[in-house]
Amino acid sequence: MTEPLIIGAMVRTLGAYPSGWRQPGAHRDPSADAEILRRIAREGEDAGLDYLFFGDWLATGPDLEFRDPYLLARIDPVSAVLYLAGVTSRIGLIATVNTTYADPYATARSLASLDLLTGGRAGVNLVTGAEPRAAGNHGRDAHADNESRYDRAEEFVVALRRLWDSWSEDAWIADAARGVLIDPDGLRGADLRGEHVRVSGPLNVARPPQGRIPLVHAGTSPRSRALAATEADLALIAAPNIADAIATRRQLREIALRSGRSPEGLAVIAPVLPVVAPTDADAHRIVERLLALVPLDEGHQSSRTAFPANRSVAALAGALGVGADDPLRSAGFDEVVTRDQAGRLGEAGQALIERLRLIAGLRVGDDGETALTWRHLVAAHAVPAAFVVGDAATIADHFETWRDQGAADGFNVLSAFQPAQFEAFTRLAAPELRRRGLLGRSDGAPTPLRDRLGVGVGVGGGVEVGSEQRAASSLLVR
Repeated sequence: MTEPLIIGAMVRTLGAYPSGWRQPGAHRDPSADAEILRRIAREGEDAGLDYLFFGDWLATGPDLEFRDPYLLARIDPVSAVLYLAGVTSRIGLIATVNTTYADPYATARSLASLDLLTGGRAGVNLVTGAEPRAAGNHGRDAHADNESRYDRAEEFVVALRRLWDSWSEDAWIADAARGVLIDPDGLRGADLRGEHVRVSGPLNVARPPQGRIPLVHAGTSPRSRALAATEADLALIAAPNIADAIATRRQLREIALRSGRSPEGLAVIAPVLPVVAPTDADAHRIVERLLALVPLDEGHQSSRTAFPANRSVAALAGALGVGADDPLRSAGFDEVVTRDQAGRLGEAGQALIERLRLIAGLRVGDDGETALTWRHLVAAHAVPAAFVVGDAATIADHFETWRDQGAADGFNVLSAFQPAQFEAFTRLAAPELRRRGLLGRSDGAPTPLRDRLGVGVGVGGGVEVGSEQRAASSLLVR
């Protein structure tokens, strides 16, 4: 029998699509995140999802209003998972920590505490950061270069594992009759003196129930993929299509094998943004509305701070190679795209038109609700998304195809807006996924996250920085 997929929810309270917050009934107030987080957590747990995943971004600015509104103001991820520990009992809780700026001892302590408080449901996503503004928020003049950040990240992993291993499993004796509480030989220091990370230890928290808390990592650089393949339990990828996903998963597993690790211990997770409704047509209408609500340059928006420069018909035409003197550059957003105009958009334009037919049911030359307009084209080009659109069967078909063709071991589910689209996924798509054996573990006793993920014991085995990890990195860097 084939094992179920790993399916988690990537939580973005303002929605994962930039115009999602504008949908009727959508959550749009970060000061009220506590209520929506509780609702998402209970919904995800009842649906049998494996985990809730919280990303992070260590800065904010007005440009994010148009690009990624959910990043403008959000709950700290470690705080979020600690908060949800008290309102859930089964679902895994994964928080993001930036190794460039975080303290390894404090990180090990808070995550070990979370693991203890939840009976083994903690996970951590380690990132090195991509936002230059974060440097100023942490008292630095500039964001560290890629090599330095990954050198520190590798040492950070060693520090976490040594600290989590501070207590042997049998170190806590608690023999009241003899007056012996611990076996001192079962308490070890971390004693790490790396180039970037120094920590003494031991950790003043009891041993985490999972021992090694599951590690997650994402990235596309050679160093990032080497770290994911050699050290992570979950490797998050961002592949634009199934062929790229298959190639990326194969590459990660090959790196894992060359480093001396079993590829079976590494699960590759792809993002997906399902737009779910009772029928495909209903789902198409939701996507059409999301596109229609993307702020575009209609003459006054361009004066707003940090408004994107790519949200006009002229910008789209330029990106598609349309001549500077072609009159379609001045088409109005709500004008229907004619067949003649569509024919002048080149190969990339035809691919975009076909994409809109698939995700929104829009067609060139139609009239009425299914007519393709320049607004749709500009919005879809300016704000691309990994939409999978349709009823429960359509969503399940996508998951099943990617699994069967070796593209992914699981998915991070994003929701265009909250709570309606997440609830559409959990109440419509999740039962169909379970019926097909793609989603399991829907009820029963609480299960450690590591067991839910099916990744076995933690990797690393005490390997020091400078040996296998560094060798695996160099294999890819060269």
